[in-house]
Amino acid sequence: MDPKTINIFDFTYDLPENRIARYPLPQRDASRLLIYQRKRITEDVYANISHHIPPGSFLFFNDTRVIEARLLFQKSTGGVIEIFCLEPHEIYADPTTAMLQTGKILWKCLIGGASKWKRGYILEKKIESGTGTILLNATYIEKRSDHFIIEFTWAPDNLSFAEILHHAGLIPLPPYIKREVEAQDAERYQTIYANHEGSVAAPTAGLHFTDAVFKSFAEKNIGWDFLTLHVGAGTFQPVKTDRLEFHEMHGEFIEVSISIIDKIIDHLDQTIIAVGTTSLRTIESMFWLGAKIILDPEIRKELLTVNQWDASELQVENLTARNSLVALRDWIQKNQFNNFFTKTHLLITPGYSFKIIKALVTNFHQPQSTLLLLVAALVGEEWKSVYEYALENNFRFLSYGDGCLLFRSEKQ
Repeated sequence: MDPKTINIFDFTYDLPENRIARYPLPQRDASRLLIYQRKRITEDVYANISHHIPPGSFLFFNDTRVIEARLLFQKSTGGVIEIFCLEPHEIYADPTTAMLQTGKILWKCLIGGASKWKRGYILEKKIESGTGTILLNATYIEKRSDHFIIEFTWAPDNLSFAEILHHAGLIPLPPYIKREVEAQDAERYQTIYANHEGSVAAPTAGLHFTDAVFKSFAEKNIGWDFLTLHVGAGTFQPVKTDRLEFHEMHGEFIEVSISIIDKIIDHLDQTIIAVGTTSLRTIESMFWLGAKIILDPEIRKELLTVNQWDASELQVENLTARNSLVALRDWIQKNQFNNFFTKTHLLITPGYSFKIIKALVTNFHQPQSTLLLLVAALVGEEWKSVYEYALENNFRFLSYGDGCLLFRSEKQ
């Protein structure tokens, strides 16, 4: 199947407003879990997920941390301008480096009320913190096709941008959660293992996991580790074109480390499970990075990214996952990187041949979304049965909702 010819209207369903979870359950692992395997659907709760995973399996979690990306500035005239911090300017090597900048920074942003903000007008915000007053300024630098470049400056200038956002910003709940941010969201819209700051949306499949669940994994000889993909706002964007060939897939930063590559290689013969579509995209992207190195051993760092159509256009019929991952590991070692940061635009659609992942833990996704396409790629046409079952049995949908454990179709 040529992914460019896919019609997005074949991947829709009716999602009533009252099925979208507006709040998380009081207990993370009390969320319901739909299990799909070999065309059979059962259900349980996340507290018991280890009962449904084969011993010896290995799970990968995304340990990105959501930043307080929404900044509200009030003009002297009383009007409010909202700045949504999308991702660092391209002059910074990676989100971690950017978040540690002190004094000033350039950031790619969306602006609510941009027409009220004239070039040259500096927005000012005063924040009272536990250690004193912080003064934050925002200057409109440039308008691009789908975002603005904003310069932030602040005092005291010894504070990092991460600290500034923590004091001044709000957690960016998804647009389909139609309520104001509340105090509990600061904790509940983060996984318990969130570590590396840089996302503007949570890797929501991980919101259901608790220390008790991890303990049950250890007891059942199920391994796990953490990788990093910084989730961008594009993850919420529905596909707005009929055919996929006209859809531009958003890019997201991933961190590739030798230790994670080695973990994947060591468990290729076991059941490798991605917790979340972001973890899945990260792991499958590693295969395509390795493939590009094999096709061009002298490829430059700035060209080593994963493009939207790489999975359908690169000629890699006889390339094994092991050989590709070894090539990626050797390239990182040769170039003496501790961790390699790059971007992935990988679009996974029905017809995609999974190279590494055998199962996925994920929430229920929006109609006509690239995330739903990914689910359909994994389980085939049975995605419709999975979603019909979830709707008929009152599962809660989207970020704060319930989730599922999906084993790859046997046709893969």
